[in-house]
Amino acid sequence: MKFSESWLREWVNPSVSRDELSHQITMAGLEVDGVDPVAADFSGVIIGEVVECGQHPDADKLRVTKINVGGDELIDIVCGAPNCRLGLKVAVAMVGAVLPGDFKIKKAKLRGQPSMGMLCSYSELGIDIESDGIIELPQDAPLGVNVREFLQLDDAIIDVDLTANRADCLGMVGLAREVGVLNRQAVTEPTWQAVNATIDAPFSINVVAPDLCPRYLGRVVKNINVKAATPLWMQEKLRRSGIRSIDPIVDITNYVLIEFGQPMHAFDLNTLNGGITVRLADGIEKLTLLDGNEITVPNDTLVIADDKQAVALAGVFGGESTGVNDNTQDILLECAFFAPLAIMGKSRRLGLHTDASHRFERGVDPELQHKVMDRATRLVLDICGGEAGQVIEAVSAEHLPKAAKITLRRNKLDKTLGHPIPDADVVEILQRLGFSVESANDTWLVTTATYRFDMAIEEDLIEEVARIYGYNNIPNTAPQAALTMPDHKEADISLKRVRSMFVARGFQEAVTYSFVDPKMQNLVHPGQEAMVLPNPISIEMSAMRLSMFTGLLTAVGYNQSRQQGRVRLFETGLRFVPDAQADSGVRQQAMLGAVISGVQNEEHWSMESKTVDFFDLKGDLEAILGLTVAASEFSFKGATHPALHPGQCAEILRNNRVIGYIGAIHPSLEKPFGLNGKTIVFELELDALLHARLPLAQAVSKFPANRRDIALVVDETVSAADVMNLIRKVGENQLVGLNLFDVYQGKGVEPGKKSLAIALTLQDTTRTLEEKDITETMDLVLSALKTEFNASLRD
Repeated sequence: MKFSESWLREWVNPSVSRDELSHQITMAGLEVDGVDPVAADFSGVIIGEVVECGQHPDADKLRVTKINVGGDELIDIVCGAPNCRLGLKVAVAMVGAVLPGDFKIKKAKLRGQPSMGMLCSYSELGIDIESDGIIELPQDAPLGVNVREFLQLDDAIIDVDLTANRADCLGMVGLAREVGVLNRQAVTEPTWQAVNATIDAPFSINVVAPDLCPRYLGRVVKNINVKAATPLWMQEKLRRSGIRSIDPIVDITNYVLIEFGQPMHAFDLNTLNGGITVRLADGIEKLTLLDGNEITVPNDTLVIADDKQAVALAGVFGGESTGVNDNTQDILLECAFFAPLAIMGKSRRLGLHTDASHRFERGVDPELQHKVMDRATRLVLDICGGEAGQVIEAVSAEHLPKAAKITLRRNKLDKTLGHPIPDADVVEILQRLGFSVESANDTWLVTTATYRFDMAIEEDLIEEVARIYGYNNIPNTAPQAALTMPDHKEADISLKRVRSMFVARGFQEAVTYSFVDPKMQNLVHPGQEAMVLPNPISIEMSAMRLSMFTGLLTAVGYNQSRQQGRVRLFETGLRFVPDAQADSGVRQQAMLGAVISGVQNEEHWSMESKTVDFFDLKGDLEAILGLTVAASEFSFKGATHPALHPGQCAEILRNNRVIGYIGAIHPSLEKPFGLNGKTIVFELELDALLHARLPLAQAVSKFPANRRDIALVVDETVSAADVMNLIRKVGENQLVGLNLFDVYQGKGVEPGKKSLAIALTLQDTTRTLEEKDITETMDLVLSALKTEFNASLRD
């Protein structure tokens, strides 16, 4: 909202500078967006009167004038403005005057005629008013007075950006109230002589929707002169509020809008067919608005109608057929209170956003209408003349908003602000805001004002107390905290360490939404129930994820569609599995997931370009599992998963408990997710990873180690991991190293069999192992393998 500083100071004039005033308003929560002068800088311009005006002898478009500026002599000035005429009061730039742009007025001759100055237009003085000629000042403007002083141009336009809850400040009364509260000064509202009815002018008003329009006032004013000039003071105040002067009736309704924040409208009484009815539209009726546009009014929109048709959009825009024009003699002034929900969104849907709708949808004071009606009537009578009838009111008291009653507790106030404010200051602040306060036992029962729609709960009052007391007056107090050693177990692995390991291996961390597309999730987890959000952002984000797979695969498809040929992502987060035994009906579990796709390495001349496979991601996962210093506790076992490729899927186990899955994405999922090429993914429970086995310090053996290599022939269905586990079990303490270094199938090995080449390292910490000790251990190992897997040594 824009307003004039000088107009505000007519209401309340604190002893602070313009900058201090702007700062005060901003710190009170009404942010000042800009402070602009109402006119450019100029000097030496005074008021004069055209006493002679004749045609220039040598120029058709120039006039030779004599100007009276209140001195002993008349001044000769040549002027080319089309509106220059005898008797006009004008702005005269005298010789020596300096106009905007450092333009200095000097003596001159125009086509042979002397010109001792210049008659100025608004634009030449840097005033933002459209005009076709020189400034036309009122006839009562005193000669010789400085124009800056007469028009009060040493003023500023202050632009305030109000939040939606502060509709009470969409008028000078609200802004003045705020400034008065901040400076502990009384506000001086304008006064006028109340208007009593001088004619009997009854008018029928019927409100069919009282819940949407609890109060509607109308008043007939007859025999007005719509061609009267709007006073210059009103034009200037409107201009400095960003409103262009149109005609006296429209200007008056706009003036009280800015003055009190209450929209009004004037109908041409003689164009109305019968009385006024406030009702909802029928959905098919058309209305031509004041701007000439014709609309079909939706059936949930409130309209003002006469006995024949809708004549205005309630609280938004007037109709063309009943608008005031040059021939209007009688008008009906309307002033109403519309419920915010009746106006909210209606104007935007129709592409209309007006000053009236802006205020009504945020809320106006439901007790203000009678005062504003009287104020507007007085202005109409003073400017346009006429006779006023009685005020006709249709009201539904039960539907009018009531002032809220809120209890404010001392302990709540202190706890929220962290700084005690004296009781007397709290009461004074609330009372200066227009609230009534009753005190009892460290609590205050506060009855708010009807113009404060944003007051509903205790925290609202606390905010008011804090902002009026001044946020800068609340001291900065550093929080006190005792320094204690963190409770950290050496066996716990930090998530930061896991992330660092992934990044070191070329991964990037992804953060995907916890809510996913239920259709896509059903492809990954067919038939599995998911938690569905009651109020989702969209249908594509309406189900809570059952695993990390859905989000990661969507991210891979997104990157591949943007020409990313190599994708390596990991993510940590929660999955949400419906569980009747959980307290909230859903089990939230921290998970770790990763996915790779594309080539194994970035393009390089020394490396072969190969596509990623199962063992690439398995190697990355084993590196992460190595952080636990308990790699032997983890194992992989072939399994099936609906989202993973058969034969390329494995369970991840720790101490024989399934903690996750790893595998290639099933080919049927590649197209739905937009995947290009082979994609490998894994997911495991994060809690099962973040616990390490503490290593035990042992003395390094000073005795030599002995290596024995064996090549075992076993069925191809036998897992190498099972063979290695059995060797560890049998080898016991003497076996200090075990490594599978070759797997072979082909010539020399029977079909259905495979050869496993394994290196065993034997060592004792107390003595040197003799050959018979080594042979005995190897025999035990081979015997156990023969018994368990029918393994034999390869020839």
